[in-house]
Amino acid sequence: MTCVVFNPTAHGERAAAFQKSLATLHGAFALCPTTGPGTATALAKLAVENGCTTLVAAGGDGTVNEVLNGLATSRDGLSQTRFAVLPLGTVNVFAKELGIPADFSAAWKSIQAGHERRIDLPWIEFGPADSRQRRYFVQMAGAGLDSRALGRVNLNLKRRTGVGAYIWAGLLSLKSPRPQVTVEAAGRRITGEFVGVGNGRFYGGRYPVFPGAQLDSGHLEITVAPRMNPLTLGRLMTALWNDRLVDSPDAICFRAKEGLMTAEDGTPWQVEGELGGPLPASFSLLPSALRVVIPEPR
Repeated sequence: MTCVVFNPTAHGERAAAFQKSLATLHGAFALCPTTGPGTATALAKLAVENGCTTLVAAGGDGTVNEVLNGLATSRDGLSQTRFAVLPLGTVNVFAKELGIPADFSAAWKSIQAGHERRIDLPWIEFGPADSRQRRYFVQMAGAGLDSRALGRVNLNLKRRTGVGAYIWAGLLSLKSPRPQVTVEAAGRRITGEFVGVGNGRFYGGRYPVFPGAQLDSGHLEITVAPRMNPLTLGRLMTALWNDRLVDSPDAICFRAKEGLMTAEDGTPWQVEGELGGPLPASFSLLPSALRVVIPEPR
């Protein structure tokens, strides 16, 4: 059974087009529309517990993360259910990582074809020692300037401009005192104004912020930018456009299986572009734990 958890408020015209196209979809499936933030997790968990064998997250990266956590926290969910993505959001980073077509019909056909790949399933843990919580993610997590910027995103501007709202929030954050985040991993201790933890290569679209990352490597890629100001940001963007971040003097990239992020000023962490609580937070992964539906291998 295929279950589609659908965010009816996903950015732009894709969500509306999806609803109009429901009648044209081939194959049996159950549609589970979300009713607000956080409800996708409960819907996904219920679908898995009711025997769903292919769980589709239809929305943006936030919906993808919510549905993933419903699957991963369900009993036997990781073994009995495959995870699929129908990109309807603003950026759709994980869909780009997997090579899922942006065209709705093509993406649905790839889901129906059902080609499968096993990838690693990273997680981040946070909260007091006696009540630790775990949040799973598929693409990336991090803290620093980007997580501060997420707290400044204007939702009305996001509905009108999409990615433009994130760019504006980032520019506002550059003008404020910048956070200092320390990451301890692979025997190293590095402090920077941006710390990213990548399972895949891409961040914010198709920017290869984690150039050495592979979804099934058993490792996470750590990228640290010690300083984030207009000058270094310009150089970093040039390096990203040329896929030469590893050669940039403004970034430090290395691999680790686990680590810890800390900050002294309550800087929050984020996963898949969704804001979490304040640091500290630890991270690691479950190797080859997630079954994902991918386009036909070339």
